[in-house]
Amino acid sequence: MSKDDRELDLSNAGRGVWLVKVPKYIAQKWSKAPSNMDVGKLRISKTPGQKAQVSLSLTQAVVNLDPEERIPTEHILDVSVVTKQTLGVFSHVMPPEPVNISNGKDKDQPPVTESEKLYMEGRIVQKLECRPIADNCYMQLKLESIRRASVPQRRVQPIDKIVQNFKPVKDHAHNIEYRERKKAEGKKARDDKNSVMDMLFNAFEKHQYYNIKDLVKITKQPIGYLKEILKEVCDYNMKNPHKNMWELKKEYRHYKTDEKKEDDEKANTDSDSD
Repeated sequence: MSKDDRELDLSNAGRGVWLVKVPKYIAQKWSKAPSNMDVGKLRISKTPGQKAQVSLSLTQAVVNLDPEERIPTEHILDVSVVTKQTLGVFSHVMPPEPVNISNGKDKDQPPVTESEKLYMEGRIVQKLECRPIADNCYMQLKLESIRRASVPQRRVQPIDKIVQNFKPVKDHAHNIEYRERKKAEGKKARDDKNSVMDMLFNAFEKHQYYNIKDLVKITKQPIGYLKEILKEVCDYNMKNPHKNMWELKKEYRHYKTDEKKEDDEKANTDSDSD
């Protein structure tokens, strides 16, 4: 039987059960208690014409599990009926280890395994919320919990020696280097227009396309002044594959590849005429 084919025992589906919400300190005590210990006594007082009064008293055996921690022992349970919900309580029993059952003849017979059993223990008919009686013990408990919650998780502590880890830096080295480099370069002065154009023509003899940042580094001219000259002798590409790049206008282009093409075309025409 696969893991998803587990059977559900519904023999107790008609039994009504209570869903009780208890304070955290009660849950912690009950989790420490052994299975054979009485953890509390439940009292139900019925008065004709009124709702039943339900109270819970913790046993001294549970309270004494941790004598240093004093908790309230008397509690009242507020009852509410479940009407618009269908809630249930379920339990499961894990199967034991597989056992080989053999009579000596079938030694290769696989072990017999039992599937996990699921049980429905009952349907929740009432919800109860357990709240302590506001006595001195409860007030002391709340005061202690408020005090613990008010303690800050982080504290400022004075130190008497230098801590090397995460030591703050007034200014980082790369920022200092950048400022010194900018100071050394100084304010860029405009060179003669013809000399700037000569630098541009020399650069475009090496590469056909440049972006504006590279041209600023080559010419060392203010970007506004450089763009004025570029608009006269260059075209700005707006489309791929050379988007946002500058190249010389056709009338200024003089590439070796173009010369080679012209020589090839001239050679072809000469051969055709022969």
